Amino acid sequence: MAELSTVARPYAEALFAAARDDKAGLPVWANLVSELAQVASNPDVREAMADPRLGDKQRVDLFTGLIKADLPQAARNFIELLVENDRLLLLPDIATQFVALRNRHDGTAQAEITSAFELSDAQVKELVTALEHKFGLKLKPVVTVDQSLIGGVRVAVGDQVLDTSVQAQLARMRDTLAA
Repeated sequence: MAELSTVARPYAEALFAAARDDKAGLPVWANLVSELAQVASNPDVREAMADPRLGDKQRVDLFTGLIKADLPQAARNFIELLVENDRLLLLPDIATQFVALRNRHDGTAQAEITSAFELSDAQVKELVTALEHKFGLKLKPVVTVDQSLIGGVRVAVGDQVLDTSVQAQLARMRDTLAA
C-alpha cells in the first residue's frame, strides 16, 4: 500500500491551488483545512465515516454538519470528492501538506524547537533570529519542553535537524568511545 503522504499529496496540491486562487485568501482556507483535519482525526468521526451502512451523501452531510466554520461550495465539493474516493480520513495528512505548501509559498517554515527547559519569549526570539539567518527562511516557532534532553535545544526545520542537546552530545561521545 502506498504511503499515506503520497496518496494525500495530489489532494493537498489541488486544494492549495484552489485556495490560492480563491478571493477568501490562504489564511481563511488554512483555518478551514485545520478544522477539517481536527474533525477527521476524531476517533468517533473516523468510526462513523467507516460505517458501511452510510452512503456517500450521508457521510458528506454528517461530516459537513460537524464543521463549525462556514463551508464555501469549493470546500463542500472537496469533501464530496474525498468521500467519493474513500479518502476523507486522509484529511490530517492533507492538512499537513497544505501547511507545507503554504509555508513554501510564503517563504516561511515551521521551526520545531525542543528545549530541556522553559524558554522565555526573549530567548525564543533570539534563537529564531539566529535560525532564520542560518536557514535563510522566515520561521514560525513551535516550542516544546523535553527534560530528557538534559540541556540545550533540538531544532527541526523541515527535514533538517540541528541538535545541540546534552543528550545528543552524550550519544555522540558514547558512539565515539564504542568505535
